[in-house]
Amino acid sequence: MTTLRYICIGYFIALMIAASLNYIPGLTDDQGLAFGIFALDIFDDSLHVASALWALVSAVVSHKASRFFLLVFGALYLGDGVFGFFTGYGYLDLGIFTNANEGMSFTFLRLAANVPHLFLGGFALWAVWKLDRR
Repeated sequence: MTTLRYICIGYFIALMIAASLNYIPGLTDDQGLAFGIFALDIFDDSLHVASALWALVSAVVSHKASRFFLLVFGALYLGDGVFGFFTGYGYLDLGIFTNANEGMSFTFLRLAANVPHLFLGGFALWAVWKLDRR
């Protein structure tokens, strides 16, 4: 098992945790915001579960599949986080198409909502470029 395959297993776990946030008692407030910061709907949860399953399948199949997952997933999630800072919404959940542009902001709420995508996407790309050892 290669390092990239182990990283994909980590992504599977992290994404499944993200998908479960709305369903763990006490993690959402009265308005349905996870940690009082962001709202996750069934579309977001489905996207996280689909990404998690893609990561798991990639880890099980091969190093090459894991590398492909990390490259594509990394680029998509990093870009989604960047769009979140510029517009207030990402493109993976189609938010930039269904909501008005809120402009760039570096408030705590905007950081909390987008840093996870920046980290997950950035780490995935970094792993492919720096840790890709067979």
